[in-house]
Amino acid sequence: MDILSVAILAFVVLETLNVLLLYFAPESKKGNGVGVFRAFKMSKDDPEFHTFVVYLVNWIAGSKLIFISLLIVIAFVGNSATKTLSIVALILSILTFYWRLFPAIKKLDNENQIDPKGYSRTLAKMIAGFIGTFGIVLIIYFVGY
Repeated sequence: MDILSVAILAFVVLETLNVLLLYFAPESKKGNGVGVFRAFKMSKDDPEFHTFVVYLVNWIAGSKLIFISLLIVIAFVGNSATKTLSIVALILSILTFYWRLFPAIKKLDNENQIDPKGYSRTLAKMIAGFIGTFGIVLIIYFVGY
């Protein structure tokens, strides 16, 4: 198995764990659990709003399942060009975190709406780690290993 497939499948494993959290333990503060957001807890005070929030959490999990499925197919049957472009697509799509999501979560963090405090910085570093790892994988693939 080539390094591109290994990287793709490692990401698939991590994202699958996040999907399981979102479906079965959304209140978790691990992975993509929404328990870090005070608003999630507060939404329970309004059943109609909470139903909407739960719907959105499940929609995110379902969306993640779609790309997880595609990545599994790419890892096992994709050619090297498809795998390479998939890694590039992952890098570019993950980078969008800094465009829309990071400013929002940083604002929530600054307004003490996130627990633990500083979670936005931790998440930003973790996302940068994914991007850096995929970048290193591409370099290794092109240089040879």
